[in-house]
Amino acid sequence: MYINRIFIKKGLRILGVFVGLVFALAIIVSLPTIVRGYDMYKNAISSEPIEIKVMTIKSDENYLRLSEIPKEYTEALIDSEDQRFYSHIGIDFQSTFRAVLENIKAKSYVQGGSTITQQLAKNMYFTFEKRLDRKVAELLVAFKLEQTFSKDDILELYCNVTYMGNGCYGINEASRYYFDKAPDELTQEEIEQLVQTIKNPGYRNPNSLSEDGTL
Repeated sequence: MYINRIFIKKGLRILGVFVGLVFALAIIVSLPTIVRGYDMYKNAISSEPIEIKVMTIKSDENYLRLSEIPKEYTEALIDSEDQRFYSHIGIDFQSTFRAVLENIKAKSYVQGGSTITQQLAKNMYFTFEKRLDRKVAELLVAFKLEQTFSKDDILELYCNVTYMGNGCYGINEASRYYFDKAPDELTQEEIEQLVQTIKNPGYRNPNSLSEDGTL
């Protein structure tokens, strides 16, 4: 009886997550856009399933385990990019709703309300083009990631694939390129500079900030 209750609760939770996901998509875009986004999602994971994609990412010589990444970096990253990372399901409905209001106000797609999981999905499979069908595909991959991997796994992957400017991907490449040191040797100031870089790798990276006198 106790085991049955666990399965029922788990089933209801998954159903609730799915209903919430569908509702979020419905308020953001029209049905044709959802269909195009779903097709984009299916094509992406059919060409390279998520599990295979993750194995490929982890096979890179510059890949770092979460235990090898400074805790100060991951804490600053979550604070900057996704404060509810450990409590949401891959989609932050509060941020998404706020982004929808901004898009309506601007009469165009100006904000996405992306979580760390959504950003990981985008980095793994899609372009950075601001299109609603691409956003739908990104949401679906994010949902799949959350169902397949732990939060720590997702955070670890994100720290390794995020574009950091000047051809650098992930904290390992970025710390060595910008500061000529391993990530575990970074100062707090250097960590904060790298976290800033994520928002605009072309303009906010340490080299650009030094050149324009911001640092």
